[in-house]
Amino acid sequence: MCEIPYDELGPAKVLELHSAKTGITAIVVVDNIALGPSIGGVRVSPSVNRGDLLRLARTMTLKNSIAGLPHGGGKAGIIADPGDPKKELYFRIFSKQIRHLYEYIPGPDMGSNEEAMAWVYDEIERAVGLPEEIGGVPLDKLGATGFGLAICAETASPHAGIDIKGARIAIQGFGSVGRAAARFLAEKGAVLVAASDTGGTIYNPKGLDYRELTKIKESRKSVINYKDGSIKGLQEIFSLDAEILIPAATPDVINKGNVDMIKARLVLQGANIPATNEAEEVLHRKGVLSVPDFIANAGGVIMAAMEYAKKSGQDAFDAIETRIKANTSLILEKSENEKILPRQAAVSIAKERVLKAMRYRDY
Repeated sequence: MCEIPYDELGPAKVLELHSAKTGITAIVVVDNIALGPSIGGVRVSPSVNRGDLLRLARTMTLKNSIAGLPHGGGKAGIIADPGDPKKELYFRIFSKQIRHLYEYIPGPDMGSNEEAMAWVYDEIERAVGLPEEIGGVPLDKLGATGFGLAICAETASPHAGIDIKGARIAIQGFGSVGRAAARFLAEKGAVLVAASDTGGTIYNPKGLDYRELTKIKESRKSVINYKDGSIKGLQEIFSLDAEILIPAATPDVINKGNVDMIKARLVLQGANIPATNEAEEVLHRKGVLSVPDFIANAGGVIMAAMEYAKKSGQDAFDAIETRIKANTSLILEKSENEKILPRQAAVSIAKERVLKAMRYRDY
């Protein structure tokens, strides 16, 4: 466990929940609710810990703030194997334990999905990322986060001296977010040349067919089963020739051990906190433009918030395009004008809105 780092924004609540029936422990972090009830995913992993959840919940506070959503940030983690056959039982018990924690609205995350959110909703009638059959807007099926990443890439590319048409893309973590990003970027003329998952990296400088890679992933195989490409190691994806790199898997994958390998001119943070602070500073010094997570990958939470407000999928896509395009331009212009990191620019804008809202609240 770690000591809780309180600051002017939060966290407001940190709860540890334990089920004597199953022996499962869960952690919930409600970071800040000045803008409204917090939204954040439920992560399921044997390695989930309070430190990561505190960082992820803060990211959600900043993400929801700068996206102009009426929600604060939160995050939850269930310390369990996401493939455990008792997963439904874990989620139902977890849901009962947070029944009266109205400041937190659960959503899908690593190790959870629409089905898990249906179990949560069945217990407490409070969740986002629900199946279509019970009123949800299918985030993964529609590719909300990937769509937002493509909009971000299109907006940020000129700032990095890149033409999106013909730009070579490398995606670290070819899961639901990575697959959707590949699809929407291909529609804009970009070329996927590398993709990775836990099995390794597949690379073809002439281009990879994202549709074929998607079929391989849907059959529960690794991308290295793609027939027309070179198999590389996990870390090699960071050193391959590509204009745009999208880390779309787990936290801290870009760090002091590999940041000097990166050849891309634009990094779009598809995962939450995929780069350490030290790595972001190195990228900035190298002249690599790195768009922070809570700007680049906000498509999913924007769609989730629109779902919660009972808006349509088209309304959500319109909101994603408008807000991510505006926010990407806003923070990159501020970064360039003030000679600061894009993350510093984004954090200052997001924090300002939260702090202003806090002045109207009696807590």
